Amino acid sequence: MTKLRDRGLLTAAVVISLIFLFPVYWIVVSSLKTDSEIFAPNQSLWPAKPTMASYAAQFVERYEISIFVPMRNSISIALGAMAVALVLGIPAAYGLVRFRIPVHEKRLIIFTFLVTQMLPVSLVLTPLFLLYSRAGLLNTLFSPILSCATMGIPFIVIILRPYFLSFPRSIEDSARIDGCSIVGAFLRVVIPVTAPGVLTSASFSFIFSWNDLIYSMTFNSAEAMRPMTAGIYHYMSKYGTEWNRIMAYGVILVSPIVMMFLFLRRYLVSGLTAGAVKN
Repeated sequence: MTKLRDRGLLTAAVVISLIFLFPVYWIVVSSLKTDSEIFAPNQSLWPAKPTMASYAAQFVERYEISIFVPMRNSISIALGAMAVALVLGIPAAYGLVRFRIPVHEKRLIIFTFLVTQMLPVSLVLTPLFLLYSRAGLLNTLFSPILSCATMGIPFIVIILRPYFLSFPRSIEDSARIDGCSIVGAFLRVVIPVTAPGVLTSASFSFIFSWNDLIYSMTFNSAEAMRPMTAGIYHYMSKYGTEWNRIMAYGVILVSPIVMMFLFLRRYLVSGLTAGAVKN
């Protein structure tokens, strides 16, 4: 009976996975088709004559702007926002665990972080626009970097706090006895040991920033300052939509995230689960 149930659950998991992965498969397949085949009345699960012309056009043809410009912007925004979120989020999570804070104040801080994760982005666009306008940060990469960091910081605090709670304080005390300061013990002992959790937080912060569209579109009117997520509109015009090139662009856009998960999946899983059990 148990084996039958396990097989049923496995079958259900495979079916659900195929349903969720099919749109991704269709994007890849459509990027290998020609326009005529995409608009054919009878669609096939695999192109009759696969072609890489849509991918070559991304790097060879010049639309309004080269693909390397938004790619550079996306990398700069993602790495910059990730760095800001880590520098501010990791000490904040550690401070909530190690320093003596009244319980009601600690709960209020954590509740505030949770609320900021639930707020819609559109709610903060106008206040941020006014702040960046007065600070002279519009049409610069600093505006989306700082805005994306505000999404990563609460997530980092929420993820790393239980992770630091499960970290034995005796290890830090041993480092302090050996001559380390509080900051030294934090940097030399706590961070290396909790590296999977830190890596998990950094990865998701990078993803939040890499997928940003609304902040970059709102705070940057200059085309040369926008990321890859905004470049998809280059293939939509009054003459029609180049669907195969849109699909190829989408594959290029998500490729760094997919590769990151493939290389870091072991650390991501351990980082998400290591703080779940309190010793």
